[in-house]
Parts: sequence; structure tokens; C-alpha cells
Amino acid sequence: MAVPKKKKSKSARDMRRSHHSLDKTNVVEDKTSGELKRPHHVSADGYYNGRKVTKAKVNR
Repeated sequence: MAVPKKKKSKSARDMRRSHHSLDKTNVVEDKTSGELKRPHHVSADGYYNGRKVTKAKVNR
């Protein structure tokens, strides 16, 4: 069974976790309404890629 011989220091542990942070979410301008939205998601007025895809307004 693998057991560490020495305790990992806080510095070494934190350096290993340096890539675990969350990325900022990307936003793009909607073609129809001009609002900012996440890419590849339906906008609040129900449009996706310039087409109307839902009848009702999307709740947010």
C-alpha cells in the first residue's frame, strides 16, 4: 500500500492546486436583442442562433 514517507508542505499542496481555480464565464452579444448572454445558450427572448426556438419567454 502506498503511504507517503513525509508530509506534503502547504506550499507544495497549494502549488499543485494552482490550476483548480474557476475560469471566468464568457459572454457574447445576442444577434437579435443585443443583450449579453452565454454562448450556445438560448437568449431570454427565446432566440438561438438568430432563430426563434421557444414560444414562451425563458425565465431567469
